[in-house]
Amino acid sequence: MGKKLDYLLGRSFKISKLKTLVNLAISRLAVLKNQRQVRCSHARTDVIQLLNLGHQEPALLRVEYVIKEQNMLDVFLMIEAYCHLLIERITLFQNKECPDELKEAVSSLIFATSRCGGFPELQQIREMFVSRFGKEFAARAAELQNNCGVNLKARI
Repeated sequence: MGKKLDYLLGRSFKISKLKTLVNLAISRLAVLKNQRQVRCSHARTDVIQLLNLGHQEPALLRVEYVIKEQNMLDVFLMIEAYCHLLIERITLFQNKECPDELKEAVSSLIFATSRCGGFPELQQIREMFVSRFGKEFAARAAELQNNCGVNLKARI
């Protein structure tokens, strides 16, 4: 009954749909990374100009902004690497259990979804993982519970 209900409600896990969503996420990541890089570049220029003018306090605020933008760029690079890994190893999603080789990637993407707004493809990927591996698996990753598999760098 459960599988039939999932099928009727459109919650079934299809590898082809996952692959399409991951490719769309990679495309969106390219756009988001470009936007962040431009902002970061402008902010760095602002810091230099502010320091040349002797405005230390505003320069410090801009440096904090540069650091935040650079951190988001690093997150996007990590998400992109996990997306490429999923595409390379997409055939491993045959079981109801998350494959050990992909546990870190899947868990880290679930964790990132709750912290990256404005990224609908990532949200849909998370929903597919929840339907495939269960709510408990997703909750462990999102809440950083023991043995959740989320990358240590992503937790910071």
